[in-house]
Amino acid sequence: MATRRRTYSSGSDASDRFISINERPVDDISVEFFYKPHSITLLIFIISGLIYFVFTRNENESVQSNIQYGLGAMVFFFLIISVMAFPNGPFTRPHPAVWRIVFGLSILYMLLLLFIIFQDYRTVRSMFEWLFPELKNFTIDMDKGEWGEKCDDLTFARLWESIDFFCFAHFAGWTMKTLLVRHYGILWTISVMWEITETAFSHLLPNFIECWWDAVILDVLLCNGFGIWCGMQICHLMEMRYYNWESIKDIQTTTGKLKRAVLQFTPESWTAMRWLDPACTYMRFLAVSQLVVFWQLAELNTFFLKHIFQMPPSHPLVFMRIFLLGATSAPTIRQYYSYVTDPRCKRVGTQCWVYALCMCIESLICIKFGADIFQHTQIRNIIAWVLVQAAGSVMCVYLCVTHHRWQRKRQIKVEDSLDEDTETDSKVSTYIQSLPRKTVTLSTPEDEDSDDEAEGPTKVHRRRKNPQLRRIPLYNVYAALHSIRLSRHYGLSAVYFQV
Repeated sequence: MATRRRTYSSGSDASDRFISINERPVDDISVEFFYKPHSITLLIFIISGLIYFVFTRNENESVQSNIQYGLGAMVFFFLIISVMAFPNGPFTRPHPAVWRIVFGLSILYMLLLLFIIFQDYRTVRSMFEWLFPELKNFTIDMDKGEWGEKCDDLTFARLWESIDFFCFAHFAGWTMKTLLVRHYGILWTISVMWEITETAFSHLLPNFIECWWDAVILDVLLCNGFGIWCGMQICHLMEMRYYNWESIKDIQTTTGKLKRAVLQFTPESWTAMRWLDPACTYMRFLAVSQLVVFWQLAELNTFFLKHIFQMPPSHPLVFMRIFLLGATSAPTIRQYYSYVTDPRCKRVGTQCWVYALCMCIESLICIKFGADIFQHTQIRNIIAWVLVQAAGSVMCVYLCVTHHRWQRKRQIKVEDSLDEDTETDSKVSTYIQSLPRKTVTLSTPEDEDSDDEAEGPTKVHRRRKNPQLRRIPLYNVYAALHSIRLSRHYGLSAVYFQV
């Protein structure tokens, strides 16, 4: 019986770029053991471990302990299934299993958000207090600082006192964002727009109240600006790097093997992102503008969730969410970039889809459980914020496209001028080669005297022995000088002189 073979049409996922961004295969496998399926072995180990923990653990400790262990086992087995079944996305370093776990964690977070949105506030707050008992004695009123006070007192000592751990966190965060976005215009727009967002929502979130020098000097210029610059320098270094990976089996020295193992945690290749170009369509224009606005929404959810459910800024839940969203942002932005810029990619990646859904559910949770806070909303501020966000993002993208067009026109002019100079130099060289040449015989005075005494048939002319200097071409002086000027100015080696 003949076996069936699966074929793909021109419009299927295998024929476009969707596979490369949603489940990219490993191109070069050096150690096959880490990339072969070990499902049976894994199943044996998991069952053995499960038997050990089930029959050796004391179940009479507490109900809370039993529930925590049960939830931990659920998460663990779900991540195991994620490694076996879920796509790894657009990345394969250090191992596809890492990005499958990240995708599995994002799905678990999405399911948790869906469960929370159908509860009431007291139930959700009790869940957090059950997991973290220290939250019972904390209220958001305890998290008060000197926000927006003594703004006229601007000294170096005041600026130095304002630099704390969160400044370093801002710098590290913007460096990471730069490594993901890799575009100066978009990054600076997000940075400036976020300060406008803080101003618009400062009447709802007290920690958004800050002095002008805190927003301009510390945030935009120092933390954000320096982070963007450092990130772009790393991007330039990664773009100039030559990627030629050697198998660890072919390396002889121990130091070389260790170095190759460490480099496994670095990118396999580096793509220079071109979000905008002179010939970009209106759909890409709107898609990049949407990225700027959506980024503000994701950042805003962080502060509203912390404020609504009354958590301190240094709480582990806050950092766990930031790290999880940071890990999922890497494949999300890569998939969104491919969907926006590559016309062959007809679908958005799975990780990008899940991330967008999580952000929307978070916003709904903030609106539902923060009804008391939003009752004090100043409608004018929110309307002005929406208009500024839309206009600012569109203006940024428009200026970036205009800048790219100006650079492209300038590059075309330079290329045209070089072509004209090359053509002129070629014509001059052809003209020089076409000029008639005259042979000149060189002799010494002694030879001429001896030639006068000798007879005609026995007259001999002594010539220089170097054959390269026997024939000297005589040509136009102006053409020679012009050729020399071209060769010196443009570095052209096509014009030479045969003497």
